[in-house]
Amino acid sequence: MAAQYGRGEPVARGGATAPIAPARRIGFLAASAVIAFVMALAAWATIIGDDNFPSRNVFSLDSVARAADFAGGMVGAESSASPAFYNPDEWAEKARLAGETLAMSVAAAGLAALGALALFMFGARNVMMGSLAPYRSPFWTAPFFLVRGLFTVSRAVPELVWAMILVFVFTQGTLPGVIALAIHNGGILGKLGSEIVEGLDTRPMRALRSTGAGRMQVLLYGVLPEALPKFITYLFYRWEVIIRTTIVVGFVAAGGLGTEFRLAMSHFKFTEVTLILFWYLVLVLFVDIVSGQLRRLGN
Repeated sequence: MAAQYGRGEPVARGGATAPIAPARRIGFLAASAVIAFVMALAAWATIIGDDNFPSRNVFSLDSVARAADFAGGMVGAESSASPAFYNPDEWAEKARLAGETLAMSVAAAGLAALGALALFMFGARNVMMGSLAPYRSPFWTAPFFLVRGLFTVSRAVPELVWAMILVFVFTQGTLPGVIALAIHNGGILGKLGSEIVEGLDTRPMRALRSTGAGRMQVLLYGVLPEALPKFITYLFYRWEVIIRTTIVVGFVAAGGLGTEFRLAMSHFKFTEVTLILFWYLVLVLFVDIVSGQLRRLGN
């Protein structure tokens, strides 16, 4: 009988049979590394190949000299005036702005959390159209796509753009910055919360429904308690990001240290820039430590 050839079939060799080894496939990590390397090369080739790329200015001694001059200005070596960090009033003013920036981050994180908590379960596919949906109908599928679209739009537009729009609505101040940060991060938290719900084990929820529980009871007593701890963990991570983004939002006069940083750079007050960056570093370290401790308590 003729030997059968094919994938996984034995092959006759001198009266003995030997299995054909399956074709070796590239692993996920190796493929990801290759794709990332190719994308990085393509990105840098695009940047360097741009007609506006200042190759002579970047790779020159003039750039080093300008960087040295800027560093000297930040420590007060390039100015005859007294550095800002020698003035107690400047320290007090920047401390007040740091407190204002911290308040902005907390308020923005709170608003983002409230918005995401109100909507994230309605953006989960298994709740609206999957195994946890009571029945499939346009009445439930339409809100799912509406909520998902809201999450996409709010997080697709950067905080700085939201702030630029809201400054024209509410005028200058911290309120536009808070709302801009809340809108953007609310979309991110909502998307993360929906993915948490979609990754839950739905067997306890289905068992709860089999006992006669209604839809809202399943959501409140089955889905929410399971999803809430991970959601809070993500919220603390986003708070760390928000405190870092407040300085960017402040560039459009949306309050906090960011507005003062832009003004100091515009008026070449580089020692004030140093003082602002110091307080900003203190804020970031403080939020990182507090957020880390709160996450440990939650775990």
